[in-house]
Amino acid sequence: MSLPAGVCGCCGRCRPRYKRLVDNIFPEDPKDGLVKSDMEKLTFFAVSAPEKLDRIGEYLAERLSRDVVRHRYGYVVIAMEALDQLLMACHSQSIKPFVESFLHMVAKLLESKEPDLQVLGTNSFVKFANIEEDTPSYHRRYDFFVSQFSAMCHSTHEDPETRTRIRVAGIKGLQGVVRKTVNDELQAIIWEPQHMDKLIPSMLFNMAGGEENPAALAESCFRELLGRSYACLCVCVCVCVCVFYPGPTVLEVFNTLLKHLRMSVDFELGEGSRRNSGTSLSSGRVKENEERIVQNAIIQTIGFFGGNLPDYQRAEVMMFIMGKVPVYGTPCHTLDTVKIGHQGTKRIQTMLLSSLIMVSFVSTISAGLPAAFLEPLCSISLMEDSELRQLVLEILHNIIDRHDNRAKLRGIRIIPNVAALKIKREKISKQDVGFMKKHGQQLYRHIYLGCKEDDNVQKNFELLFTALALLTIELANEEVVIDLIRLSLALQDMALANEENMPMFIRCGIMALVAAYLNFLSQMIANPAFCQHVSKFANVVFKITLKAMYFQTADLADALSGPGYNAERLAIPYVPQVTDEDRLTRRKSFVDTISLQVDILSNSLPDQSTLAEEITFETLKKAIDTTGLEEQERERRRQVMEKFQKAPFEEIAAHCESKANMLHDRLAQIFELTIRPPPSPSGTVTVTSGHAQYQSVPVYEMKFPDLCVY
Repeated sequence: MSLPAGVCGCCGRCRPRYKRLVDNIFPEDPKDGLVKSDMEKLTFFAVSAPEKLDRIGEYLAERLSRDVVRHRYGYVVIAMEALDQLLMACHSQSIKPFVESFLHMVAKLLESKEPDLQVLGTNSFVKFANIEEDTPSYHRRYDFFVSQFSAMCHSTHEDPETRTRIRVAGIKGLQGVVRKTVNDELQAIIWEPQHMDKLIPSMLFNMAGGEENPAALAESCFRELLGRSYACLCVCVCVCVCVFYPGPTVLEVFNTLLKHLRMSVDFELGEGSRRNSGTSLSSGRVKENEERIVQNAIIQTIGFFGGNLPDYQRAEVMMFIMGKVPVYGTPCHTLDTVKIGHQGTKRIQTMLLSSLIMVSFVSTISAGLPAAFLEPLCSISLMEDSELRQLVLEILHNIIDRHDNRAKLRGIRIIPNVAALKIKREKISKQDVGFMKKHGQQLYRHIYLGCKEDDNVQKNFELLFTALALLTIELANEEVVIDLIRLSLALQDMALANEENMPMFIRCGIMALVAAYLNFLSQMIANPAFCQHVSKFANVVFKITLKAMYFQTADLADALSGPGYNAERLAIPYVPQVTDEDRLTRRKSFVDTISLQVDILSNSLPDQSTLAEEITFETLKKAIDTTGLEEQERERRRQVMEKFQKAPFEEIAAHCESKANMLHDRLAQIFELTIRPPPSPSGTVTVTSGHAQYQSVPVYEMKFPDLCVY
């Protein structure tokens, strides 16, 4: 009769039961693998008598050490498999001494020079790392494992496949250490410098390597490390960038950060879709929250880098980030929509604009708002999303506010004493004057259009108020003050007339904005008469319903009359410039825009029967009114778009040429009816159906003004 390996024949029956149960799980031939029936008996015994777990662990460790020395690796594999099963089955206070034996055995395997044993020990440690213990450990240390796994990450084994296996195992081991320590308040050692100096270079070494699997796994581990601690995240990411790109240019650094920001959004959206398809709600939400932490930390890192750059480099970074923001109607938007859909596009827009907020601090307004940056920024300010418009306004605040005044201007309210705010300001420079002459109307227009968006909330109006106040503090000379008052009166008129059927909340918000801003402006320009007049109405307009009382242009002009201000300009109503941007930024694609323009041309021209009618503003307005019958209009757009997509180029060119000729003829006819030159004896030129005709008028039939007759 043969006995199990390692059992003494003379005293086998006298051995403790736990030792006999352990011995029985080992077969005579290790190739047969773990004896499952005896393993079930050992597991039942361990669960029933948890106080014996520590002894079971010690005995298994003793056997494993002996088998490692004797190179009996088959029995080593069986021992580790038994340990893994016992760890998964036993959850009690008594498991802690058993864990010490387990970690001792894992350490033995990691110290081995055999790659198979190192990988085996790593896999067991990873399984252990995923077990949530009921109580924290007061004395357990993982210093050895950090050092050993880091060394494995730098393996230089001569065989490429073996080297990759060892490196992957090392990364998995470090990932297990991170999971096991960061959630344990008593295990803060992972953040100690001596460990981070080993862990981060190990991750970056593999991320920069050529092997795909170690690189992907290292990045996953690194992301998890960053997601576990927001405090050290920014520092770690700065080291993600600097070590990964030796000697990088500024834009390469930010391109890397934006790349990881985009990847984080993709991961977050992927978790959301998997959760919707049936994955565990709790686990999905946890992963989404972790991605949000990573995203916020990357944004903070962008701010950390950007805050230390000179103005000219910061302006380059701002332009670079703005170029990454997907805007409807651009190729970038089309690409992002195809890949991640509307929700993903908005998430990317939000993240990139949040990144812009972190770097949009400049000492001169001309450096912070060049035309190439201002135009796309203002385009986003017209997006049909209140949150995106809020972010754009915050970016403008950062650029305009060079004296840190915006914190004093939070909230839309009637400020009784602006002097008490102790606003910091300097004399307007020539650069600022030049900037407002060049771009002022563009800023006014977007503030005007931003006020009437239907989805505006209170925060939008508060940010619009702050934007107007900062323009007054930083950039307003006498001419700009008049323009800002005209803008305010135009906003008031828009709310009162309500030609666009705005919701009552929007109209009241606009009136409150106008009252609060004119109250602020009147105190900033220190004109007593104007200040007294505005303060008389401001509180009433701010609190009472529409049309109860409002600011009158003539009264404001009288109160502002005097040296310095050209109050006569207040009589000229402010009308925002209408550009193609107002149409294109309403989120149409390039082809849709072309089809809409062609559609308007083909449907807005008057019929032949109405050409003899008197042309008035109302008739022109009706002629270009395409707001009715939305279904028919949408179908026409589809047909035109389909034609432009599928028709031969020659046919499209001929069609456009005929439409252009027709348009010129119709315009000539309209001008003929509306602009009649005075008669001349030498003849006048009239245009009929596109052809010029000369008609002579006798002198006796001409009618001269009275002043010309004597």
